[in-house]
Amino acid sequence: MATKPSLTLKRQLKAPPEKVYQAWTQPEQMIRWWGVTPHPNKPIAETDLRVGGHFRVQFWGQNGEHHSVGGRYREVVPNRKLSFTWAWQSTPERESLVTIDIVPANDGSILTLTHEQFADETARDDHRKGWNHALDNLEKLFP
Repeated sequence: MATKPSLTLKRQLKAPPEKVYQAWTQPEQMIRWWGVTPHPNKPIAETDLRVGGHFRVQFWGQNGEHHSVGGRYREVVPNRKLSFTWAWQSTPERESLVTIDIVPANDGSILTLTHEQFADETARDDHRKGWNHALDNLEKLFP
């Protein structure tokens, strides 16, 4: 059986694990960095933070295109780890898996994002660009 493409990204953040975890799990925090582009509509986020609970994030691109992604939480370890399925509303059959690990480091945290089970390399490469943009925005929350 062939291995599906995956990606791993790491960021050192100037915030303790608790603050980073909140940025990933509290809707009012998520909309401050997720899908932020110069568009009049603000992102929308909803979470049901428990194993089996769902999340959904909606945002608009610079061209006004609407994006909606969601999934179910598979693992929830407060301030340390989140694992959740990931599927775009436009391609629900292409479900993949995201794992966020947060560890304390120096005066902040190291975040490791692993996104697995992409349908193909193009999807992986597109997500790498999107995640890097999102993580750049996340870093700006913790100057």
